[in-house]
Amino acid sequence: MTWTRLKELAETPLRGLTQPTRSDWIFALRTVSAGLIALLVAYALKLDHPQWAMMTVFIVAQPVAGMVLAKGFYRLLGTLAGGLAAVGITSLFGADPWLLVTVLALWIGVCTLVSSLLRNPEAYGAALAGYTAMIISLPALGEPHVVVDLAVARCAEIVLGIVCAGVTSRLILPKLAADAIISRLKRSILDLAEYAGGAFSGGDPASLAALQRKLITDAQSLAEMRTYARLEAPSFATRAHPVRRTIGQLLWALSAARTLHSHRAPKNAALIPMRRDLKAFVNELAATPGALDDTGPWVARLDAIAGRAKEMPALPNDTGPNDTGEDKVGTITRLTIAGDFAEALKQVLRGLDALRSPISRKSNERSQPALVVHRDYQAAWRNAARAALATLLVAIFWLTTKWSEAAGTVILVAVVSSLFAARPDPVRSAWGFFTGTLIALPFAFLVGQVALPALPGFGWFTLFVVPIMVPAALGMANPRHVGVATAFAINFLAFLSPHQQMIYDPGPFFAGSASILVGILIAIGVFIVVLPADPWVTVERISQAMREDLARLCLHERIPRRSAFESLAYDRINQLMPQVQRAGRKGDPILGGSIAAVTVGLEVLRLRHAQLNSAVPHETVESVGNFLRGLARELLFRRPGEPQTATIAVARQYAASIAERSDRFEMLQIAASLRIIAAAIEDYPDFFARSRG
Repeated sequence: MTWTRLKELAETPLRGLTQPTRSDWIFALRTVSAGLIALLVAYALKLDHPQWAMMTVFIVAQPVAGMVLAKGFYRLLGTLAGGLAAVGITSLFGADPWLLVTVLALWIGVCTLVSSLLRNPEAYGAALAGYTAMIISLPALGEPHVVVDLAVARCAEIVLGIVCAGVTSRLILPKLAADAIISRLKRSILDLAEYAGGAFSGGDPASLAALQRKLITDAQSLAEMRTYARLEAPSFATRAHPVRRTIGQLLWALSAARTLHSHRAPKNAALIPMRRDLKAFVNELAATPGALDDTGPWVARLDAIAGRAKEMPALPNDTGPNDTGEDKVGTITRLTIAGDFAEALKQVLRGLDALRSPISRKSNERSQPALVVHRDYQAAWRNAARAALATLLVAIFWLTTKWSEAAGTVILVAVVSSLFAARPDPVRSAWGFFTGTLIALPFAFLVGQVALPALPGFGWFTLFVVPIMVPAALGMANPRHVGVATAFAINFLAFLSPHQQMIYDPGPFFAGSASILVGILIAIGVFIVVLPADPWVTVERISQAMREDLARLCLHERIPRRSAFESLAYDRINQLMPQVQRAGRKGDPILGGSIAAVTVGLEVLRLRHAQLNSAVPHETVESVGNFLRGLARELLFRRPGEPQTATIAVARQYAASIAERSDRFEMLQIAASLRIIAAAIEDYPDFFARSRG
């Protein structure tokens, strides 16, 4: 392994793809083909707005088949819910335009609130239910009797697009989520080996931090694809549990490697062989082509390393810095962390095997808890208020001025302010949407207002549109350009508004286009001006939630399962990632502190279980309980900049006294856990302190 390779690997997600791959071309051609089929069927069925069928294909299009099914399923649910809401609201309040738009704005606020509390693709369905009601109800203003026909027509167009996208993604050279999970997990294991190799070699902190962020981002992708795979094939349900469990074990291994890097031991006869074995192992794993095709030999080696880490070295009690350069507890502590890393990586490899060769669980086996999610209620209420207020104000302007094209502005404000509300950077997301929309405008004018009126027919439509939509779909396959490319594709079709008879009529074209662009800009202004979000407030709320999680581990009577804590910790870090990534290196201490919190939590669980061990003396159990209560107070009440309480100093002193009194394995493990907790909190004192807010 070279540090040049490590740096390149860490920066891969930041650069994005420069050349379309074979998979990208398949996705692009498949998506465009599905869109053309949907449009052709819409023509045959004489639907009022056939462009919605083709637009839906591009809206739900994803490189992985399961992702298409998931997004299509929740789009269908959102459309049905929005259609029913539109019928109900218009039937009840359609006689009074002012009351109608007020209720619609409140409905959008409620749906935005729900969307902000959910995750994709569920969040997408909730947001869609809000603005779908607006799309259906506004054209029925003054004519409430037509709302049912509008709702049925829109649902039919959406269903047609979803069916075409889903069938083609599943049948035409499909890229399956199950295969993508295995591929992503294998890459994550090799990335973890690269990270650990750098950590054990004293590598560059910036490169390690970048690779650490990549590992967490990949873990997020694994969790998302787990849901998609279950929709893609019900048989994957037996493998969903290993995916969830393996995510936590990846985090455990990353946490252990980070701790070993932060607390590199000086020369020590007991530690040198262990560090040498781990370094050789991860370097060989990362450098061996096809290393993960057969995990058996690697698992056996890790099992041996983990076993040796549990063999406590025979060190004299008076060993100190002037002798071997390390005290007895420090040696045991680092051996414990090394053993944890080996055990975690071994479990990750076994998780890979479980995915490749699933074993059906017994029906009476206790199922694992679902992935716990962090819900930011303050941000959700803020998003709901912004979406409802923005929609209502623009609707009032429309009703006051009676400008017919402002109806499109109202709809776009509702769409953008709801759809992008929960994004980490809604202004940037909305601006990307505006950019793609603006670029689409001249292409739509040339095709829809110049070419197709002169050369009508589906054949000419295909000839003109395919060279435009294929590059757009290639951009959608590239994570770096997906936002702008998707906005271009769907708004190109919206501007184009393909019908079987295309006519030259630039007046309505430019008026409608202007209303859409103005609507997006107004939504961006709302994000900037109305209840602007401070990302660091969000970061602090999530950090405070992590501290409260640790305090509950210390105090709660029931000891949770390790997998449940790992699941919760992963979700917290997953929520922190988008916020701290925007801050660059400024956010590294927050991210590092969150990883250290995983270490603290796992060691607290180890201490809690030690309290239940009958071999541990009663006075030790009481002392551990006192320490955990003091740690909880430290986590909940100490503020940044304030001196640490005596809890951390007591942890170190008590660890040393345990090592002096006993050489029993369970006692030395308690000493190591106390030392690890103290070191983690000392490394990131501000993260483990309550904010002043």
